[in-house]
Amino acid sequence: MPFVHLFERYLREQGLPVTQQRAAVADAVFSAVGHLSVDDIEQRLRDSGERIGKATIYRTLDLLVKSGLVDEHDFGEGFKRYEHLLHRQPVHQHLICLECGKVTEFRSDALQAIQNDVATAYAFTPTRHRFEIYGLCADCRDAGVTIRYQGLTCPIEKL
Repeated sequence: MPFVHLFERYLREQGLPVTQQRAAVADAVFSAVGHLSVDDIEQRLRDSGERIGKATIYRTLDLLVKSGLVDEHDFGEGFKRYEHLLHRQPVHQHLICLECGKVTEFRSDALQAIQNDVATAYAFTPTRHRFEIYGLCADCRDAGVTIRYQGLTCPIEKL
């Protein structure tokens, strides 16, 4: 897979060993569509006959993120998810369902324009941005799920 070769080139440039285990983890990430947890990656590796420990998976994921080929996400689930940045939509945002955990990717030219306008206004050079919307997906809403606001209440309201 050509993306694995990019990662191997990064490893060589950093003076790090190119191992079969690192290549297998990279291949599992690059061949996936969507956002994978470490458990998802471990299962993909197991399904393909690889026996690679979680410590090696975590270390390889750290290298993949440092290489700029993979992005790390924390969607508030208590663990991180990973997605490679070499897919069809390199710039995209996320809708995250708080009930079922479904993550929907979307692209918005309007958000890109806002980023450009704000960066220009502040003489700032952006390198990346992250925009995530948390709420309920249509399936969960249709199933009757509601979210009760759990934020701070205004102490004045209690007077």
